[in-house]
Amino acid sequence: MRRDARPADRNGSNRMADGSTFVQAFIILFREGLEALLVIAALAAFLRRANAAERIAPVYMGALAAVVASVVMAWVFATFYDGNHSDLFEAGVMLAAAVLLFYMSGWMFLRQDPKAWQADLNRLAERALGAGTVLSLAGIAFLAVFREGAETILFVHALAKSGSGFDASLLSGLAAAALALVAMFVAMQWLALRLPLRPMFIVTSAFLFFMGLRMVGEAFQELQEQALIPFTTEGVPAFVSDWGLSNGSWEALGTQLVILAVAVAAALVSLTRKGAKESREGRPVSAAS
Repeated sequence: MRRDARPADRNGSNRMADGSTFVQAFIILFREGLEALLVIAALAAFLRRANAAERIAPVYMGALAAVVASVVMAWVFATFYDGNHSDLFEAGVMLAAAVLLFYMSGWMFLRQDPKAWQADLNRLAERALGAGTVLSLAGIAFLAVFREGAETILFVHALAKSGSGFDASLLSGLAAAALALVAMFVAMQWLALRLPLRPMFIVTSAFLFFMGLRMVGEAFQELQEQALIPFTTEGVPAFVSDWGLSNGSWEALGTQLVILAVAVAAALVSLTRKGAKESREGRPVSAAS
């Protein structure tokens, strides 16, 4: 009985280990890749909805360049820093990404009027989606992938070293996560093509702004881990960190609230000016009729 039980126990343990490796590999890639994919999918969906699909290539090229840069950075961390990433470097990448996300969020919000796009779409697309904006889109895609890429590679490498290497369970976990991310990407593109233009612009603008706020919070956490910024948590509502709005400190939350207040004020000023302009342009038309 015992002799028969030992191989069975061993096989059961192997299956449990394989299952654990599969789950860990899936979670690593899916968790680390989700935010980057959502940003890239939102940008691609926006460009398709704005009839500027030919300008999606720089977004994908930025993401691909980030993958290559992530492999290089992972090698640097593994070779010279014992696999430990640099908090200051990561904070800098996050803050740069946040600036670009805020810029694109405001850019989309200001161009939400369907009439402005449909009046002379080709001319407007050439001007509004010019070289500077395209570079910003590519930069956002690069930073969104790069901020997670090197860390993901290091996590997967550590998982392989602690287990049986890049075996079938690890590779299948990565493949399953990749398929799940691709399915989410396709679903977002399908939905975007069926949304009216104005809601598409507004939703994408709000999403990018929210992601920018999250980047600021995560950058603060990296700086606080290096004791460069104080970390005060007393009295911070629990939902702030539970919902991923901030890292749970007043320093990060206060900065995010200031950014939000400035953005709301700028949006109100823009809408007020737009309303005043439309009313001025409307008066001669009504008088003539």
